[in-house]
Amino acid sequence: MSNNKLFLQTLNSQPSDKVPFWYMRQAGRYLPEYMERRKTAGSFLDLCYSPEFAVEVTLQPLRRYQMDAAILFSDILVVPQALGQHLEFRQGEGPVLTPVDTAEKLALLSMEGFHDHLAPVYETVKRLSTEIPETTTLIGFAGAPWTVATYMVQGHGSPDQAAARSMAFQREDVFERLINLLVTATSEYLIKQIHQGAEVIQLFDTWAGNLPDDQFRKWAIEPVRRIIENIRAVDKDIPVIGFPRGAGCRYPEYIRETGVSAVSIDTTMPLEYVRDNIQPLCPVQGNLDPLLLVAGGEALEKRVIEILDTLGNGPFIFNLGHGIVPQTPPENVARVSEIVKAYRKK
Repeated sequence: MSNNKLFLQTLNSQPSDKVPFWYMRQAGRYLPEYMERRKTAGSFLDLCYSPEFAVEVTLQPLRRYQMDAAILFSDILVVPQALGQHLEFRQGEGPVLTPVDTAEKLALLSMEGFHDHLAPVYETVKRLSTEIPETTTLIGFAGAPWTVATYMVQGHGSPDQAAARSMAFQREDVFERLINLLVTATSEYLIKQIHQGAEVIQLFDTWAGNLPDDQFRKWAIEPVRRIIENIRAVDKDIPVIGFPRGAGCRYPEYIRETGVSAVSIDTTMPLEYVRDNIQPLCPVQGNLDPLLLVAGGEALEKRVIEILDTLGNGPFIFNLGHGIVPQTPPENVARVSEIVKAYRKK
């Protein structure tokens, strides 16, 4: 790993007087240049599977804001699509899949042709590894099995993940086979990204917080632990950032049990709790509210400084508590970036 990359230094808990930053969904619909490129590319999936377009939209926010990390432009649902599940993104609806809600439908999925389907994504990672600035770190990513499974079972997003939670209770053997398939597929997918030049991996478990307490270990912790074990068997030094959104007081357990190198924290986490109970365990990334980034003004600047002052003296990466939303003014992103770049640890 390059020793001139602030992002990697922070993940390795090496001292620095600066705080690295990037933003989840930093490439996307809030940027006018992205919308222009989207018109040319066609559908959202066409954009994901075109290395030329995917590289371009990954680089767009770097040109504006000079983040310390670039994240591969793709989507967590390319994995179930590569396993054979039908996927489309409908205007006004988001992702729509053919539900995998029975053992018979699960049996139709397989790893056959998996990597061929994802070859354009691997090519994008390879190109990005040479096209991003030399001080910028390249992040590869995937969805964690629980979150991906919630979309696969329900056939679309939902506020409570009821279909997947019900399957996990009522047909645990079937749901466990689905999770096991996703552990295998996700591990191989991420290892391929690493081989093509990804320097850090992030696992997004967006719906971890909706798991009942007695199910969190089984479906949020254990699958991620197995994926990290598989990755580390190939590359023992690759940093892995976990994002179990909504985990609350389960964050410390998640860190200890999964073996993640760092965690992203969501907007609900009190900064002092994070400083005292999470940061001593590993580097932390987060946690500005994306809607405050939309609002802007004095309240935004005050909160950015609060986050930096509370967490900035430990191993810390400035980010959001979830992804940038489409209505975000680019000038607000610029202002936050200026504050973080100018900040120096005390």
